Amino acid sequence: QVQLVESGGGLVQAGGSLRLSCAASGRTFMRYAMGWFRQAPGKERDFVAGISRSGGITRYGDSVKGRFTISRDTAWNTVYLQMNSLKPEETAVYYCAGASSTIVVPITPPEYAYWGQGTQVTVSS
Repeated sequence: QVQLVESGGGLVQAGGSLRLSCAASGRTFMRYAMGWFRQAPGKERDFVAGISRSGGITRYGDSVKGRFTISRDTAWNTVYLQMNSLKPEETAVYYCAGASSTIVVPITPPEYAYWGQGTQVTVSS
């Protein structure tokens, strides 16, 4: 089992940047593809970015391509999400997740078995 703890959220102006971190406990970190999702009040949880177990394959939601970058550091059992050129509509709680699916980089919430508690990102206009 994996426990996930996100950090790095906060308040940023439109056009600014933030880097989210997700620290994973346990020696099984390498067994899981990892992903970032976000959920705004009253909306569904949306896929933001995902990375394969090896880190060699990444996928992004259409709205963040070219602005966000996901990476993982196996030595530190940590996944990162670098977010640039943030927009006010990207204000949401951002969740880190570990996938249980055999798909290389899953993109839907049901394919992820482990979730962090979330970190709030607020982008002011």
